[in-house]
Amino acid sequence: MARLLALLGSINIGGNRVKMVDLKAAFAKEGLKDLVTVAASGNLILSDDRAPVEIEAHLERILADQFGFKSCVMVRTKAEVQSAVEDNPFHGTGPEHGSDKMVHSIFLSQKPDQTRFEALKQEHSSKGSERLALGDRVLYLDYVHGVGVSDLSSKFLERRLDCRGTARNMNSLKNIISKMD
Repeated sequence: MARLLALLGSINIGGNRVKMVDLKAAFAKEGLKDLVTVAASGNLILSDDRAPVEIEAHLERILADQFGFKSCVMVRTKAEVQSAVEDNPFHGTGPEHGSDKMVHSIFLSQKPDQTRFEALKQEHSSKGSERLALGDRVLYLDYVHGVGVSDLSSKFLERRLDCRGTARNMNSLKNIISKMD
């Protein structure tokens, strides 16, 4: 069975409070195997041979049925998660790179249209100091001064790019990768 990461959006932010032990128990009850949670923000490592889109739909249904809220779920392989760190142009060392806490990879449901991405960059260019770049089903974002002071909320990005997503910073992704073996 393939070892995968399920990134659950909107876990333990806003009103969507869920203990990881309860989340793990609910998913195990539904037949998911080899479950490991990482941190309390909806990172679930699992083993499964189904297509990622099937796993995503299954997990979204469980979250709605068992916990009463909608969440977007993105499933990725270890190689895809590693790539989201290594290919992020704002991650690294030196003055041109951001801190691991502020630099994020936002995992998207699909690769956005390049025209939509360019329009987003143009619209935001005069509003904030954040830096954006587009990968394959990943939006790279350096929040520079912090997520809390940015206008680039997940809902704003979803509307502009016409796809769903969930973000993790570099610290979180490195921690997750270390636990995926």
